[in-house]
Amino acid sequence: MKRIIFFCTISAFVFLFFSCATIETAIDDLKKEFDFKDVSITKDEADAITASAKDIAKSFEDITPEQEYYIGRAVGAVVLNRYKPYDDPEAGRYLNVLGQTLALASDRPELFAGYHFLILDSDEINAFATPSGLVFVTRGMLRLASTEDMVAAVLAHEIGHIVHKHGLKAIKQTRITSALGKVAATAAESITPDALADLTNEFKDSINDITDTMITSGYSKLNEFDADKIAVKILRRVGYDPAALLDLLWEMKANLKPGNRDFAKTHPDPEERIKLAQVYIRKKSADPPPRIRQERFKKALSGI
Repeated sequence: MKRIIFFCTISAFVFLFFSCATIETAIDDLKKEFDFKDVSITKDEADAITASAKDIAKSFEDITPEQEYYIGRAVGAVVLNRYKPYDDPEAGRYLNVLGQTLALASDRPELFAGYHFLILDSDEINAFATPSGLVFVTRGMLRLASTEDMVAAVLAHEIGHIVHKHGLKAIKQTRITSALGKVAATAAESITPDALADLTNEFKDSINDITDTMITSGYSKLNEFDADKIAVKILRRVGYDPAALLDLLWEMKANLKPGNRDFAKTHPDPEERIKLAQVYIRKKSADPPPRIRQERFKKALSGI
């Protein structure tokens, strides 16, 4: 166990001070500073630690649009492994036209492969946004909307997550965990099979936990509030009533049940979001939505 602790510690040390310390210097310093004088290390192990430290450092570099695209596709595949797409071409076209319009009005209108919107055949009240512009909305969420403005509010909020790259930040943490997993595997070569299995499972579970954050646990409260603020900005730019976000949140408040696998788990209490959103929404439009807007909304989503 002492050997494992040493490997993890040296890896963190090399990562933090990689530009000013060689692996040999880091090892010598740690042996002197802490009680690791009786721990030896081979050249192969030193090389593995160096590679892991580089992997960790690389996770903090900017991800290119192309990398974001492939990351988003992978996350999207996980979503589609859990949820079935809703088979209604007209509703799908409607959602995509509306979503593309909102995305063009955002501060990040162009992505490597553009934005794509898909309805999930689920009664859950939920929506997901992956890196690269994939937005998924459940039938349960769309049923809460009584106007096109409310549907626009859902999509604008998810676009907000993409604009601020909230998903990418979670992916970076996954890459760090994966790099540390290499260190653990190297350090574990000389320990018992049972201990190795436990250690491997521990890192595997960590990676799974972070993946699940994207789908079941949700982003932080701050990220959700940021996405709401961006949604209000987008709705105003396109000509939708920003107060539709409040209407949606009140519907969510009335329909969500604690413990369900939906927005209740992945988002803050709607009432918290309402209080903050009211600060920059100010007041609801006195004019009703244009009739043609309501007609196309009902035509496309009446059977949802």
